[in-house]
Amino acid sequence: MYIQYYDSPLGKILLAADEIGLIGVWFENQKYYASGLKEPIEKETAVLKETKEWLNLYFKGKEPKALPKMHLIGTEFQKKVWKLLLKIPYGKTMTYKDIARMISPNMAAQAVGSAVGHNKISILIPCHRVIGSNNSLSGYAGGIERKENLLKLEKKDWDLVLFYIWKDIHVLWYDKYYLCSIFHVESKNEPLEIAVPRGSYLSFNA
Repeated sequence: MYIQYYDSPLGKILLAADEIGLIGVWFENQKYYASGLKEPIEKETAVLKETKEWLNLYFKGKEPKALPKMHLIGTEFQKKVWKLLLKIPYGKTMTYKDIARMISPNMAAQAVGSAVGHNKISILIPCHRVIGSNNSLSGYAGGIERKENLLKLEKKDWDLVLFYIWKDIHVLWYDKYYLCSIFHVESKNEPLEIAVPRGSYLSFNA
């Protein structure tokens, strides 16, 4: 395991990677800080360098496109939740309840909240974009103040509603802009974003 430190506008960040990819991005003193790291070596690997470059763009208020290669380490349920977090577009939010419903109609939001809280790769896996059902910022392992600042940096639009369309295909509808992103839960592809009038009927073929 290899580590590097990154000085961000919101405080020092610890970056960690193994031979497979990025395994951790933690704000200093955040909950579960450096979880799972064993005798790391301070060395800048290609993945850690790429992560620093990604963060440089992000903290300039720009939306980085390609993510560094990641190695998700956690339970199968945690990894499923973390992959869904990657579907939340830059500058948008979802609620814990929304994510729970995407996994199962009977899934408890608290179970999702626990998985979100144990996300090891902060910012890049955007757990800061998950909010409470009443639009409250709710918890964040890096601290509520940092969560608020990250959302402000992204110029977040709060008008986000989740619709179920067909089987595992979901639509995130942005009321203000009349835009929607369409994606399949298990897909590794970027969401398809289209502009449609509100109330439009969307049809999908298998």
